[in-house]
Amino acid sequence: MAILRQISTDRACAMLSTIREFQNLPVPDLEEVTRACNWHRYEEDEEIIHFQDKSNSVFFIAQGDIRVTYHALSGHEVILCDLRTGEMFGELTAIDGQSRSATVIAKNSVLLASMTAVDFKNVIFANQHVAEAILKRLAGEVRRLTERVYDFSTLTVSNRIQAELLRLAKNHMTGPNIAVVSPAPTHFDIANLVSTHREAVTRELSHLTRNNLILRKGHDLHILDVSRLADMVNMVRGSS
Repeated sequence: MAILRQISTDRACAMLSTIREFQNLPVPDLEEVTRACNWHRYEEDEEIIHFQDKSNSVFFIAQGDIRVTYHALSGHEVILCDLRTGEMFGELTAIDGQSRSATVIAKNSVLLASMTAVDFKNVIFANQHVAEAILKRLAGEVRRLTERVYDFSTLTVSNRIQAELLRLAKNHMTGPNIAVVSPAPTHFDIANLVSTHREAVTRELSHLTRNNLILRKGHDLHILDVSRLADMVNMVRGSS
């Protein structure tokens, strides 16, 4: 990790304005946020947060991508989620004071702003817009996790893989009904996201390719009919 000491206020404000929770802040409020932040550079595969450590900072992703994971005692890795530029992480510990619930690593070169738990709470209490954005974020996380619990409890492996592809597609739409995920997740990564093995992922992706739902081109995964994929997932979930 490299600690960056010389970032101008204008540049810091520009980068923090990409964070969803800060996007509509007036300039004076955003400048106040920047004064509470420290800046860090992490390189690919470098650990940012370790499971159960006692740090309490909140992190904002100004550039790059991170991965949130959990390792069972058996050594099996569970990928909880990937986060991109504009997202934040670490807020749960800052709010409840408990130890870290997962490990976070850099997927590539990442530029992060960090804020102590005390400063984070002060920003929330002082700014209604930020408070509302954080509440909506937490509500969204509960809904996402509820959906995943439902999927793991009721869907077959092939359906879980389809559901994960649909989540990816929604974050990488390039047209009304097409998504391009770049770079494409590995079969191993998808397996860890849906709690299965790589061979099952390979079989299902081959099936979806034969049915013209997905196409692998170089490092990219093209999802050719997002609506059809959504219909398949909603049918097995029993939702419209």
